Order: sequence, then C-alpha cells, then structure tokens
Amino acid sequence: MDYKQYVANVPDFPEPGVLFRDISPLMANGPVYSAATDEIADYAQKLGTEMIVGPEARGFIVGCPVAYKLGVGFSPARKKGKLPRETVSVTYDLEYGQASLYMQKDAVQPGQKVLVVDDLMATGGTLAATIKLVEELGGIVVGTAFLIELTDLHGRDKIKGYDMFTLMQY
Repeated sequence: MDYKQYVANVPDFPEPGVLFRDISPLMANGPVYSAATDEIADYAQKLGTEMIVGPEARGFIVGCPVAYKLGVGFSPARKKGKLPRETVSVTYDLEYGQASLYMQKDAVQPGQKVLVVDDLMATGGTLAATIKLVEELGGIVVGTAFLIELTDLHGRDKIKGYDMFTLMQY
C-alpha cells in the first residue's frame, strides 16, 4: 500500500523551514490505519515481541494498536511528572536543549523481548533514549518500528545494531 498518499505535508510547521509530515489523515482512514498496524504487528510477531514500548505521545498512537493486535502489553515512555509510581529516567540532547523520558520501574521485565514503536524516526534521540530505558530495566530490544523515517536526518546512526522497520521513507 502507498501510505504516503495518506500523509499531509505541512510546510513551515512547527517553525519556518520545517516540512511537517502529518499522519492524521492516515489515522483517520480506518482501513489504512488498520493495514499499517497489521504490517508493524507482523514485523513484531516475527521478532517474538513480548512487550511494546512507545515514547510520548505519538508512540502511543502507533504502539497501542500493535500491542492489542499481538495480545501483548504496552508501556509508555513519558515526560516528567506523568507517571505516578517509581520511575527510571534518561536525559538526552535535542537540537535546542535537552529532554528527559521516564518509565515506571516495573514497566518491562528482565529478559522481556521489547519492540520500540513510534510514528516518526528523525534524528534518533528519542529512540536512543527509549532504548536506554528499556535496557536499564533489563528488557531486550528486539527491534524498532515506525510509520515514517526521515532518512536525511540519519537517525539510524544513533541506533546501530538494532533492527529497524519503517513503512515510509522521506
């Protein structure tokens, strides 16, 4: 399926010079959203995935239906102050500053096979941080999956050694 026809290109968002790839039309089309979910779930199943982890917030949109389809759990990687129990955290660099992600200490079990899922692979910073959290909890990252990869930003360079699946590349 040509998923690109269901992605809206929004120039100069969130700032001038940026071309935003909006997945809202893809998600609004039930059969297309379902097909994308099925493709990622098939990939996850081949890897023996036992848990899906998705970073806030669009990782939830992509990861939760995959987890549901597989009958496995989903755990969020969240921003500060969003999780009520004991957490682990990692701070990582952004283009303009730093950000932190948190997961609850019992979100992933030691030895559990985890697929990290998000909507978009750009520079790889969020993905690398999420992988670090999963591994700190003892999980085994068996792969990563995305709807979109922005290849010119070289995010793959930050996650060498991890399998990666994407439905679309720009």
